[in-house]
Amino acid sequence: MLSRIYIKNFALIDTLEVSLHNGLQVITGETGAGKSIILGALRLILGERADVKSISIAEEKSIVETEFALNNQFKKFFIENDLDYEHQTIIRREILPSGKSRAFINDVPVTLDVLKELSSQLIDIHSQFETSNLFTSEYQFKIIDGLSGNKKIIEDYQYEFSEFQSLKTQLKRLQTQLSENTKESDYKQFLLNELEELKLDDVDYEDLQNQLSIQENAEMISENLGQILSRFHQEEIGILSFFNEAKNKLSKISEVSSGFSELDERMETSFVELKDIIAELENESEKIEINPETLAVLSDLNNKINALFLKHNVSDLSELKEIRDQLAGEQKGASELEGLINEIEENIAKKDKNLQALAEKLSKNRKKSIPDFIKKAEGLLKKLGLEKARVDIDLQPVTEFNSFGKENIQLLFQANSGFPLKPIQTAISGGERSRVMLAVKKIIAENDELPTLILDEIDTGVSGKVAEEIGNLMREMSADMQLIVISHLAQVAAKGNNNYKVVKQDISGKTQSTIIPLSEEEKLNEIAQLLSGSKITEAALAQAKELIG
Repeated sequence: MLSRIYIKNFALIDTLEVSLHNGLQVITGETGAGKSIILGALRLILGERADVKSISIAEEKSIVETEFALNNQFKKFFIENDLDYEHQTIIRREILPSGKSRAFINDVPVTLDVLKELSSQLIDIHSQFETSNLFTSEYQFKIIDGLSGNKKIIEDYQYEFSEFQSLKTQLKRLQTQLSENTKESDYKQFLLNELEELKLDDVDYEDLQNQLSIQENAEMISENLGQILSRFHQEEIGILSFFNEAKNKLSKISEVSSGFSELDERMETSFVELKDIIAELENESEKIEINPETLAVLSDLNNKINALFLKHNVSDLSELKEIRDQLAGEQKGASELEGLINEIEENIAKKDKNLQALAEKLSKNRKKSIPDFIKKAEGLLKKLGLEKARVDIDLQPVTEFNSFGKENIQLLFQANSGFPLKPIQTAISGGERSRVMLAVKKIIAENDELPTLILDEIDTGVSGKVAEEIGNLMREMSADMQLIVISHLAQVAAKGNNNYKVVKQDISGKTQSTIIPLSEEEKLNEIAQLLSGSKITEAALAQAKELIG
Protein backbone atom coordinates (compact mmCIF):
# COMPACT_ATOMS: atom_id res chain seq x y z
CA MET A 1 0.00 0.00 0.00
CA LEU A 2 1.18 3.52 -0.86
CA SER A 3 1.10 5.28 2.50
CA ARG A 4 2.91 8.58 1.83
CA ILE A 5 3.94 10.85 -1.05
CA TYR A 6 6.54 13.60 -0.66
CA ILE A 7 7.47 15.88 -3.57
CA LYS A 8 9.87 18.83 -3.49
CA ASN A 9 10.90 21.32 -6.17
CA PHE A 10 9.06 19.58 -8.99
CA ALA A 11 7.30 21.70 -11.64
CA LEU A 12 4.63 23.81 -9.85
CA ILE A 13 5.13 21.93 -6.59
CA ASP A 14 7.35 23.63 -4.03
CA THR A 15 6.76 21.10 -1.24
CA LEU A 16 3.97 18.55 -1.07
CA GLU A 17 3.43 15.78 1.46
CA VAL A 18 0.32 13.69 1.87
CA SER A 19 -0.56 10.49 3.73
CA LEU A 20 -2.77 7.91 2.02
CA HIS A 21 -4.81 5.02 3.37
CA ASN A 22 -6.29 1.73 2.27
CA GLY A 23 -9.53 1.47 0.34
CA LEU A 24 -10.80 3.98 -2.20
CA GLN A 25 -8.77 7.21 -2.24
CA VAL A 26 -10.38 9.86 -4.45
CA ILE A 27 -8.46 12.88 -5.71
CA THR A 28 -10.36 15.78 -7.26
CA GLY A 29 -9.41 19.25 -8.40
CA GLU A 30 -9.98 21.71 -11.19
CA THR A 31 -8.43 21.18 -14.58
CA GLY A 32 -4.87 22.48 -14.53
CA ALA A 33 -4.61 22.39 -10.75
CA GLY A 34 -1.67 20.00 -10.90
CA LYS A 35 -3.06 16.46 -10.74
CA SER A 36 -1.00 15.45 -13.78
CA ILE A 37 2.11 16.90 -12.12
CA ILE A 38 1.67 14.58 -9.15
CA LEU A 39 1.26 11.62 -11.49
CA GLY A 40 4.33 12.71 -13.43
CA ALA A 41 6.31 12.73 -10.18
CA LEU A 42 5.03 9.24 -9.29
CA ARG A 43 6.11 7.96 -12.69
CA LEU A 44 9.69 8.78 -11.69
CA ILE A 45 9.27 6.19 -8.93
CA LEU A 46 8.33 3.74 -11.69
CA GLY A 47 11.72 4.42 -13.28
CA GLU A 48 10.63 6.69 -16.12
CA ARG A 49 13.13 9.12 -17.62
CA ALA A 50 13.89 12.20 -15.52
CA ASP A 51 13.75 15.62 -17.18
CA VAL A 52 15.80 18.47 -15.74
CA LYS A 53 13.09 20.85 -17.02
CA SER A 54 10.85 19.51 -14.24
CA ILE A 55 13.05 21.21 -11.63
CA SER A 56 11.34 24.35 -10.38
CA ILE A 57 14.36 26.03 -8.75
CA ALA A 58 17.21 25.22 -11.14
CA GLU A 59 19.94 25.45 -8.49
CA GLU A 60 18.34 22.86 -6.20
CA LYS A 61 17.65 19.17 -6.66
CA SER A 62 14.14 17.81 -7.14
CA ILE A 63 12.94 14.99 -4.85
CA VAL A 64 10.11 12.51 -5.21
CA GLU A 65 9.71 10.13 -2.28
CA THR A 66 7.12 7.47 -1.62
CA GLU A 67 6.55 5.21 1.34
CA PHE A 68 4.96 1.78 0.97
CA ALA A 69 3.63 -0.59 3.61
CA LEU A 70 4.97 -4.01 2.57
CA ASN A 71 4.31 -7.57 3.65
CA ASN A 72 6.85 -10.37 3.96
CA GLN A 73 6.34 -11.60 0.39
CA PHE A 74 8.78 -8.86 -0.73
CA LYS A 75 11.63 -10.06 1.52
CA LYS A 76 13.01 -12.30 -1.22
CA PHE A 77 13.44 -9.33 -3.57
CA PHE A 78 15.33 -7.36 -0.92
CA ILE A 79 17.62 -10.30 -0.11
CA GLU A 80 18.37 -10.98 -3.80
CA ASN A 81 19.29 -7.33 -4.37
CA ASP A 82 21.25 -6.92 -1.12
CA LEU A 83 18.82 -4.34 0.30
CA ASP A 84 17.57 -3.71 3.83
CA TYR A 85 13.99 -4.91 4.13
CA GLU A 86 11.61 -2.64 6.04
CA HIS A 87 7.85 -3.04 6.47
CA GLN A 88 7.65 0.69 5.76
CA THR A 89 9.89 0.97 2.71
CA ILE A 90 10.91 4.33 1.27
CA ILE A 91 11.61 4.71 -2.44
CA ARG A 92 13.20 7.98 -3.50
CA ARG A 93 14.21 9.54 -6.80
CA GLU A 94 16.32 12.68 -7.06
CA ILE A 95 16.92 14.88 -10.10
CA LEU A 96 20.08 16.91 -9.79
CA PRO A 97 20.53 20.38 -11.36
CA SER A 98 23.04 18.79 -13.74
CA GLY A 99 20.25 16.65 -15.17
CA LYS A 100 21.51 13.41 -13.65
CA SER A 101 19.15 11.38 -11.49
CA ARG A 102 19.64 9.00 -8.57
CA ALA A 103 17.41 6.31 -7.12
CA PHE A 104 17.30 4.95 -3.57
CA ILE A 105 15.47 2.16 -1.75
CA ASN A 106 15.60 2.63 2.02
CA ASP A 107 18.48 5.09 1.47
CA VAL A 108 20.54 2.50 -0.46
CA PRO A 109 21.49 3.66 -3.99
CA VAL A 110 20.04 1.37 -6.67
CA THR A 111 19.99 1.19 -10.46
CA LEU A 112 16.89 2.15 -12.40
CA ASP A 113 16.40 -1.50 -13.35
CA VAL A 114 16.18 -2.51 -9.68
CA LEU A 115 13.89 0.46 -8.99
CA LYS A 116 11.59 -0.51 -11.85
CA GLU A 117 11.50 -4.15 -10.80
CA LEU A 118 10.32 -3.29 -7.29
CA SER A 119 8.01 -0.35 -8.07
CA SER A 120 6.24 -2.29 -10.84
CA GLN A 121 5.16 -4.77 -8.15
CA LEU A 122 3.86 -1.97 -5.92
CA ILE A 123 2.06 0.55 -8.08
CA ASP A 124 0.14 0.56 -11.36
CA ILE A 125 -0.82 3.89 -12.94
CA HIS A 126 -3.54 3.80 -15.58
CA SER A 127 -4.57 6.87 -17.53
CA GLN A 128 -7.63 7.35 -19.71
CA PHE A 129 -5.23 7.50 -22.67
CA GLU A 130 -3.41 4.29 -21.71
CA THR A 131 -5.81 1.61 -22.93
CA SER A 132 -3.60 0.36 -25.75
CA ASN A 133 -2.15 -2.39 -23.53
CA LEU A 134 -5.65 -3.93 -23.62
CA PHE A 135 -4.83 -4.77 -27.24
CA THR A 136 -1.63 -6.67 -26.47
CA SER A 137 -1.39 -10.46 -26.21
CA GLU A 138 0.54 -10.13 -22.96
CA TYR A 139 -2.30 -8.22 -21.26
CA GLN A 140 -5.01 -10.48 -22.67
CA PHE A 141 -3.18 -13.58 -21.44
CA LYS A 142 -2.86 -11.88 -18.04
CA ILE A 143 -6.64 -11.48 -17.90
CA ILE A 144 -7.49 -15.08 -18.72
CA ASP A 145 -4.62 -16.61 -16.71
CA GLY A 146 -5.79 -14.72 -13.64
CA LEU A 147 -9.22 -16.28 -14.00
CA SER A 148 -7.74 -19.70 -14.83
CA GLY A 149 -5.59 -20.01 -11.72
CA ASN A 150 -2.59 -20.33 -14.00
CA LYS A 151 -0.23 -18.15 -11.96
CA LYS A 152 2.11 -20.93 -10.78
CA ILE A 153 1.94 -22.81 -14.09
CA ILE A 154 2.75 -19.70 -16.16
CA GLU A 155 5.70 -18.94 -13.84
CA ASP A 156 7.04 -22.47 -14.33
CA TYR A 157 6.39 -22.32 -18.05
CA GLN A 158 8.14 -18.97 -18.54
CA TYR A 159 11.15 -20.15 -16.53
CA GLU A 160 11.40 -23.24 -18.75
CA PHE A 161 10.80 -21.15 -21.87
CA SER A 162 13.59 -18.75 -20.92
CA GLU A 163 16.02 -21.66 -20.54
CA PHE A 164 14.68 -23.20 -23.77
CA GLN A 165 15.38 -19.98 -25.67
CA SER A 166 18.83 -19.71 -24.10
CA LEU A 167 19.69 -23.28 -25.15
CA LYS A 168 18.50 -22.61 -28.70
CA THR A 169 20.69 -19.51 -28.85
CA GLN A 170 23.68 -21.52 -27.61
CA LEU A 171 22.95 -24.27 -30.13
CA LYS A 172 22.78 -21.81 -33.03
CA ARG A 173 26.08 -20.22 -31.99
CA LEU A 174 27.84 -23.58 -31.66
CA GLN A 175 26.43 -24.87 -34.95
CA THR A 176 27.70 -21.74 -36.69
CA GLN A 177 31.10 -22.23 -35.07
CA LEU A 178 31.17 -25.90 -36.12
CA SER A 179 30.16 -24.99 -39.66
CA GLU A 180 32.97 -22.48 -39.91
CA ASN A 181 35.42 -25.00 -38.48
CA THR A 182 34.26 -27.70 -40.90
CA LYS A 183 35.16 -25.55 -43.90
CA GLU A 184 38.85 -25.93 -43.02
CA SER A 185 38.60 -29.21 -41.15
CA ASP A 186 39.38 -31.52 -44.07
CA TYR A 187 42.48 -29.57 -45.08
CA LYS A 188 43.69 -29.35 -41.50
CA GLN A 189 43.14 -33.09 -41.07
CA PHE A 190 45.23 -33.67 -44.21
CA LEU A 191 48.04 -31.53 -42.78
CA LEU A 192 47.82 -33.38 -39.47
CA ASN A 193 47.96 -36.76 -41.22
CA GLU A 194 51.09 -35.68 -43.11
CA LEU A 195 52.82 -34.74 -39.88
CA GLU A 196 51.69 -37.79 -37.93
CA GLU A 197 52.76 -40.21 -40.68
CA LEU A 198 56.39 -39.13 -40.26
CA LYS A 199 56.41 -40.08 -36.55
CA LEU A 200 58.39 -36.94 -35.76
CA ASP A 201 58.94 -37.93 -32.13
CA ASP A 202 61.09 -40.86 -33.33
CA VAL A 203 63.21 -38.77 -35.72
CA ASP A 204 66.65 -37.39 -34.78
CA TYR A 205 67.11 -34.89 -37.58
CA GLU A 206 70.87 -34.48 -37.02
CA ASP A 207 71.39 -38.23 -37.04
CA LEU A 208 69.21 -38.51 -40.13
CA GLN A 209 71.41 -36.03 -41.96
CA ASN A 210 74.54 -37.93 -40.92
CA GLN A 211 73.18 -41.34 -42.00
CA LEU A 212 71.98 -39.92 -45.28
CA SER A 213 75.37 -38.36 -45.96
CA ILE A 214 77.10 -41.69 -45.21
CA GLN A 215 74.79 -43.59 -47.55
CA GLU A 216 75.15 -41.02 -50.30
CA ASN A 217 79.01 -41.23 -50.01
CA ALA A 218 79.39 -44.88 -48.96
CA GLU A 219 81.49 -45.92 -51.98
CA MET A 220 83.94 -43.03 -51.56
CA ILE A 221 84.19 -43.58 -47.79
CA SER A 222 84.77 -47.34 -48.22
CA GLU A 223 87.42 -46.79 -50.90
CA ASN A 224 89.35 -44.24 -48.85
CA LEU A 225 89.16 -46.26 -45.67
CA GLY A 226 90.54 -49.26 -47.60
CA GLN A 227 93.44 -47.20 -48.91
CA ILE A 228 94.19 -45.81 -45.44
CA LEU A 229 94.18 -49.24 -43.82
CA SER A 230 96.28 -50.65 -46.68
CA ARG A 231 98.93 -48.00 -46.11
CA PHE A 232 99.06 -48.86 -42.45
CA HIS A 233 99.27 -52.64 -42.91
CA GLN A 234 101.52 -53.06 -45.96
CA GLU A 235 104.44 -55.35 -45.13
CA GLU A 236 107.86 -53.77 -44.90
CA ILE A 237 106.66 -50.36 -46.17
CA GLY A 238 103.48 -50.05 -44.06
CA ILE A 239 103.11 -47.04 -41.79
CA LEU A 240 102.50 -49.18 -38.74
CA SER A 241 105.74 -51.15 -39.37
CA PHE A 242 107.77 -47.97 -39.85
CA PHE A 243 106.22 -46.46 -36.71
CA ASN A 244 106.98 -49.62 -34.69
CA GLU A 245 110.56 -49.71 -35.95
CA ALA A 246 111.06 -46.02 -35.09
CA LYS A 247 109.57 -46.58 -31.62
CA ASN A 248 111.96 -49.47 -30.92
CA LYS A 249 115.01 -47.47 -31.98
CA LEU A 250 114.01 -44.52 -29.83
CA SER A 251 113.53 -46.89 -26.91
CA LYS A 252 117.20 -48.06 -27.28
CA ILE A 253 118.36 -44.44 -27.35
CA SER A 254 116.41 -43.63 -24.16
CA GLU A 255 118.17 -46.52 -22.43
CA VAL A 256 121.52 -44.80 -22.84
CA SER A 257 120.36 -41.23 -22.60
CA SER A 258 117.70 -40.17 -20.10
CA GLY A 259 117.10 -37.03 -22.12
CA PHE A 260 115.10 -39.12 -24.61
CA SER A 261 112.94 -40.87 -22.00
CA GLU A 262 110.06 -38.42 -22.27
CA LEU A 263 110.08 -38.62 -26.05
CA ASP A 264 110.18 -42.39 -25.81
CA GLU A 265 107.07 -42.36 -23.58
CA ARG A 266 105.23 -40.04 -25.96
CA MET A 267 106.18 -42.27 -28.89
CA GLU A 268 104.84 -45.29 -27.00
CA THR A 269 101.58 -43.48 -26.22
CA SER A 270 101.21 -42.36 -29.82
CA PHE A 271 101.79 -45.89 -31.05
CA VAL A 272 99.06 -47.24 -28.76
CA GLU A 273 96.66 -44.42 -29.94
CA LEU A 274 97.53 -45.13 -33.57
CA LYS A 275 96.76 -48.82 -33.15
CA ASP A 276 93.40 -47.86 -31.53
CA ILE A 277 92.59 -45.52 -34.42
CA ILE A 278 93.40 -48.26 -36.92
CA ALA A 279 91.13 -50.68 -35.02
CA GLU A 280 88.22 -48.21 -35.11
CA LEU A 281 88.83 -47.49 -38.79
CA GLU A 282 88.67 -51.19 -39.47
CA ASN A 283 85.44 -51.41 -37.45
CA GLU A 284 83.84 -48.50 -39.33
CA SER A 285 85.04 -49.93 -42.63
CA GLU A 286 83.21 -53.15 -41.87
CA LYS A 287 80.00 -51.18 -41.15
CA ILE A 288 80.00 -49.37 -44.44
CA GLU A 289 77.44 -51.03 -46.65
CA ILE A 290 76.36 -49.70 -50.01
CA ASN A 291 72.55 -50.27 -49.78
CA PRO A 292 70.33 -48.51 -52.36
CA GLU A 293 67.16 -49.38 -50.40
CA THR A 294 68.44 -47.76 -47.17
CA LEU A 295 69.50 -44.70 -49.18
CA ALA A 296 66.03 -44.49 -50.74
CA VAL A 297 64.27 -44.68 -47.34
CA LEU A 298 66.49 -42.04 -45.77
CA SER A 299 66.22 -39.76 -48.82
CA ASP A 300 62.41 -40.07 -48.84
CA LEU A 301 62.15 -39.21 -45.13
CA ASN A 302 64.51 -36.28 -45.52
CA ASN A 303 62.66 -34.96 -48.58
CA LYS A 304 59.32 -35.17 -46.80
CA ILE A 305 60.64 -33.29 -43.76
CA ASN A 306 62.20 -30.60 -45.97
CA ALA A 307 58.95 -30.29 -47.92
CA LEU A 308 57.06 -29.76 -44.64
CA PHE A 309 59.65 -27.17 -43.58
CA LEU A 310 58.87 -25.29 -46.77
CA LYS A 311 55.08 -25.77 -46.56
CA HIS A 312 54.82 -24.53 -42.97
CA ASN A 313 57.57 -21.94 -43.35
CA VAL A 314 59.69 -23.33 -40.50
CA SER A 315 63.27 -24.62 -40.28
CA ASP A 316 63.29 -26.80 -37.19
CA LEU A 317 61.79 -30.17 -36.34
CA SER A 318 60.50 -28.87 -32.99
CA GLU A 319 58.43 -26.24 -34.86
CA LEU A 320 56.83 -28.95 -36.97
CA LYS A 321 55.93 -30.81 -33.78
CA GLU A 322 54.27 -27.66 -32.38
CA ILE A 323 52.21 -27.29 -35.56
CA ARG A 324 51.24 -30.97 -35.39
CA ASP A 325 50.13 -30.63 -31.74
CA GLN A 326 48.14 -27.47 -32.51
CA LEU A 327 46.31 -29.16 -35.40
CA ALA A 328 45.60 -32.19 -33.23
CA GLY A 329 44.15 -29.91 -30.55
CA GLU A 330 41.92 -28.15 -33.07
CA GLN A 331 40.63 -31.43 -34.43
CA LYS A 332 39.96 -32.61 -30.89
CA GLY A 333 38.16 -29.31 -30.20
CA ALA A 334 35.90 -29.91 -33.20
CA SER A 335 35.06 -33.35 -31.85
CA GLU A 336 34.31 -31.91 -28.42
CA LEU A 337 32.18 -29.22 -30.09
CA GLU A 338 30.10 -31.90 -31.79
CA GLY A 339 29.66 -33.61 -28.43
CA LEU A 340 28.53 -30.36 -26.80
CA ILE A 341 26.05 -29.75 -29.63
CA ASN A 342 24.60 -33.24 -29.13
CA GLU A 343 24.27 -32.58 -25.39
CA ILE A 344 22.47 -29.26 -25.94
CA GLU A 345 20.14 -30.87 -28.48
CA GLU A 346 19.23 -33.50 -25.90
CA ASN A 347 18.51 -30.77 -23.31
CA ILE A 348 16.39 -28.89 -25.83
CA ALA A 349 14.39 -32.04 -26.48
CA LYS A 350 13.76 -32.42 -22.72
CA LYS A 351 12.73 -28.77 -22.41
CA ASP A 352 10.46 -29.14 -25.41
CA LYS A 353 8.70 -32.04 -23.71
CA ASN A 354 8.32 -30.10 -20.44
CA LEU A 355 7.05 -27.01 -22.26
CA GLN A 356 4.56 -29.07 -24.23
CA ALA A 357 3.08 -30.50 -21.02
CA LEU A 358 2.89 -27.07 -19.34
CA ALA A 359 1.44 -25.42 -22.47
CA GLU A 360 -1.30 -28.04 -22.60
CA LYS A 361 -2.20 -27.37 -18.94
CA LEU A 362 -2.29 -23.63 -19.57
CA SER A 363 -4.52 -24.01 -22.62
CA LYS A 364 -6.88 -26.44 -20.89
CA ASN A 365 -7.36 -24.12 -17.90
CA ARG A 366 -7.83 -21.09 -20.14
CA LYS A 367 -10.53 -22.74 -22.22
CA LYS A 368 -12.40 -23.78 -19.07
CA SER A 369 -12.39 -20.20 -17.72
CA ILE A 370 -13.49 -18.42 -20.92
CA PRO A 371 -17.24 -18.79 -20.15
CA ASP A 372 -16.62 -17.32 -16.69
CA PHE A 373 -14.79 -14.36 -18.23
CA ILE A 374 -17.60 -13.74 -20.74
CA LYS A 375 -20.22 -13.82 -17.98
CA LYS A 376 -18.32 -11.44 -15.68
CA ALA A 377 -17.17 -9.03 -18.39
CA GLU A 378 -20.59 -8.72 -20.06
CA GLY A 379 -22.27 -8.30 -16.66
CA LEU A 380 -19.90 -5.46 -15.71
CA LEU A 381 -20.20 -3.78 -19.11
CA LYS A 382 -23.97 -3.87 -18.81
CA LYS A 383 -23.72 -2.03 -15.48
CA LEU A 384 -21.39 0.49 -17.13
CA GLY A 385 -23.94 1.38 -19.82
CA LEU A 386 -22.86 -1.07 -22.56
CA GLU A 387 -26.00 -3.21 -22.39
CA LYS A 388 -25.52 -4.83 -25.79
CA ALA A 389 -21.78 -5.45 -25.49
CA ARG A 390 -20.48 -8.95 -26.10
CA VAL A 391 -16.99 -10.32 -25.53
CA ASP A 392 -15.15 -13.55 -26.19
CA ILE A 393 -11.62 -14.92 -26.17
CA ASP A 394 -10.29 -16.82 -29.18
CA LEU A 395 -7.35 -19.16 -28.56
CA GLN A 396 -5.57 -20.41 -31.68
CA PRO A 397 -2.88 -23.14 -31.52
CA VAL A 398 0.50 -22.37 -33.09
CA THR A 399 3.41 -24.61 -34.06
CA GLU A 400 6.09 -22.78 -32.06
CA PHE A 401 6.27 -22.00 -28.35
CA ASN A 402 5.87 -18.36 -27.32
CA SER A 403 6.09 -16.60 -23.96
CA PHE A 404 2.60 -17.76 -22.98
CA GLY A 405 2.39 -21.30 -24.30
CA LYS A 406 1.69 -22.76 -27.68
CA GLU A 407 -1.23 -20.62 -28.72
CA ASN A 408 -2.13 -17.07 -29.68
CA ILE A 409 -4.91 -15.08 -28.05
CA GLN A 410 -7.41 -12.60 -29.41
CA LEU A 411 -9.85 -10.67 -27.24
CA LEU A 412 -13.03 -10.18 -29.28
CA PHE A 413 -15.56 -7.37 -28.74
CA GLN A 414 -18.77 -5.98 -30.14
CA ALA A 415 -20.72 -3.12 -28.60
CA ASN A 416 -23.87 -3.55 -30.71
CA SER A 417 -26.21 -6.46 -31.29
CA GLY A 418 -26.54 -7.99 -34.72
CA PHE A 419 -22.88 -7.57 -35.64
CA PRO A 420 -20.10 -10.15 -35.52
CA LEU A 421 -17.42 -10.11 -32.84
CA LYS A 422 -14.13 -8.60 -33.99
CA PRO A 423 -10.66 -8.17 -32.49
CA ILE A 424 -11.08 -5.54 -29.79
CA GLN A 425 -8.55 -3.13 -31.28
CA THR A 426 -10.69 -2.80 -34.44
CA ALA A 427 -14.12 -2.96 -32.81
CA ILE A 428 -13.91 -0.63 -29.81
CA SER A 429 -14.58 3.11 -29.89
CA GLY A 430 -12.84 5.79 -27.87
CA GLY A 431 -15.83 6.23 -25.57
CA GLU A 432 -15.98 2.51 -24.81
CA ARG A 433 -12.30 1.96 -24.06
CA SER A 434 -12.22 3.31 -20.51
CA ARG A 435 -15.29 1.34 -19.45
CA VAL A 436 -13.98 -1.91 -20.94
CA MET A 437 -10.63 -1.33 -19.27
CA LEU A 438 -12.33 -0.66 -15.93
CA ALA A 439 -14.29 -3.91 -16.25
CA VAL A 440 -11.09 -5.78 -17.05
CA LYS A 441 -9.25 -4.20 -14.11
CA LYS A 442 -12.12 -5.29 -11.88
CA ILE A 443 -11.87 -8.89 -13.11
CA ILE A 444 -8.07 -8.89 -12.63
CA ALA A 445 -8.43 -7.42 -9.14
CA GLU A 446 -10.71 -10.31 -8.15
CA ASN A 447 -8.18 -12.94 -9.18
CA ASP A 448 -4.76 -11.40 -8.66
CA GLU A 449 -2.93 -9.36 -6.05
CA LEU A 450 -2.82 -6.09 -7.90
CA PRO A 451 -0.45 -3.42 -6.61
CA THR A 452 -1.73 -0.04 -5.58
CA LEU A 453 -3.82 0.94 -8.58
CA ILE A 454 -4.10 4.57 -9.69
CA LEU A 455 -6.83 5.36 -12.21
CA ASP A 456 -6.42 8.75 -13.85
CA GLU A 457 -9.75 10.10 -15.10
CA ILE A 458 -10.70 6.71 -16.50
CA ASP A 459 -14.34 7.75 -15.97
CA THR A 460 -14.16 10.68 -18.39
CA GLY A 461 -17.16 11.03 -20.71
CA VAL A 462 -19.79 9.31 -18.56
CA SER A 463 -22.52 10.63 -16.32
CA GLY A 464 -25.79 9.77 -14.62
CA LYS A 465 -26.51 6.13 -13.91
CA VAL A 466 -23.27 4.93 -15.55
CA ALA A 467 -21.29 7.31 -13.33
CA GLU A 468 -23.05 5.86 -10.30
CA GLU A 469 -22.22 2.32 -11.39
CA ILE A 470 -18.56 3.30 -11.96
CA GLY A 471 -18.45 4.65 -8.42
CA ASN A 472 -19.95 1.44 -7.04
CA LEU A 473 -17.54 -0.65 -9.09
CA MET A 474 -14.55 1.29 -7.80
CA ARG A 475 -15.80 0.93 -4.22
CA GLU A 476 -16.05 -2.85 -4.74
CA MET A 477 -12.54 -3.00 -6.17
CA SER A 478 -11.12 -1.07 -3.21
CA ALA A 479 -12.40 -3.66 -0.74
CA ASP A 480 -9.38 -5.87 -1.43
CA MET A 481 -6.80 -3.31 -2.55
CA GLN A 482 -5.78 0.32 -2.40
CA LEU A 483 -7.43 2.14 -5.28
CA ILE A 484 -6.46 5.77 -5.93
CA VAL A 485 -8.78 7.52 -8.35
CA ILE A 486 -8.41 10.91 -10.00
CA SER A 487 -11.92 11.91 -11.03
CA HIS A 488 -14.27 14.77 -11.93
CA LEU A 489 -17.38 12.73 -11.13
CA ALA A 490 -19.34 13.49 -7.98
CA GLN A 491 -20.70 9.94 -8.01
CA VAL A 492 -17.12 8.57 -7.74
CA ALA A 493 -15.97 11.14 -5.18
CA ALA A 494 -18.92 10.24 -2.98
CA LYS A 495 -17.71 6.64 -2.70
CA GLY A 496 -14.25 7.58 -1.42
CA ASN A 497 -13.03 6.23 1.91
CA ASN A 498 -10.70 9.22 1.90
CA ASN A 499 -10.86 12.30 -0.29
CA TYR A 500 -8.19 14.77 -1.38
CA LYS A 501 -8.17 17.92 -3.46
CA VAL A 502 -5.38 19.29 -5.64
CA VAL A 503 -5.35 23.08 -5.52
CA LYS A 504 -3.30 25.75 -7.23
CA GLN A 505 -2.59 29.03 -5.49
CA ASP A 506 -0.28 32.03 -5.61
CA ILE A 507 2.23 32.16 -2.75
CA SER A 508 4.60 35.14 -2.60
CA GLY A 509 3.90 35.87 -6.24
CA LYS A 510 4.58 32.30 -7.36
CA THR A 511 1.97 29.78 -8.55
CA GLN A 512 2.19 26.55 -6.61
CA SER A 513 0.23 23.27 -6.56
CA THR A 514 -0.43 21.14 -3.54
CA ILE A 515 -2.83 18.47 -2.29
CA ILE A 516 -4.93 18.62 0.83
CA PRO A 517 -6.93 15.91 2.65
CA LEU A 518 -10.63 16.75 2.95
CA SER A 519 -12.64 16.53 6.12
CA GLU A 520 -16.18 15.11 5.95
CA GLU A 521 -17.59 18.62 5.58
CA GLU A 522 -15.02 19.57 2.96
CA LYS A 523 -15.75 16.34 1.11
CA LEU A 524 -19.46 17.22 1.09
CA ASN A 525 -18.76 20.69 -0.28
CA GLU A 526 -16.36 19.32 -2.91
CA ILE A 527 -18.99 16.86 -4.16
CA ALA A 528 -21.61 19.58 -4.23
CA GLN A 529 -19.23 21.80 -6.22
CA LEU A 530 -18.65 18.97 -8.70
CA LEU A 531 -22.43 18.82 -9.15
CA SER A 532 -23.28 22.51 -9.37
CA GLY A 533 -20.08 24.27 -10.41
CA SER A 534 -18.34 27.11 -8.61
CA LYS A 535 -21.50 28.20 -6.76
CA ILE A 536 -22.63 25.59 -4.27
CA THR A 537 -26.45 25.46 -4.00
CA GLU A 538 -28.62 23.88 -1.34
CA ALA A 539 -29.91 21.45 -3.93
CA ALA A 540 -26.35 20.41 -4.75
CA LEU A 541 -25.58 19.90 -1.06
CA ALA A 542 -28.67 17.78 -0.65
CA GLN A 543 -27.78 15.69 -3.66
CA ALA A 544 -24.21 15.36 -2.41
CA LYS A 545 -25.49 14.04 0.95
CA GLU A 546 -27.69 11.58 -0.89
CA LEU A 547 -24.74 10.35 -2.99
CA ILE A 548 -22.58 9.87 0.11
CA GLY A 549 -25.46 7.98 1.70
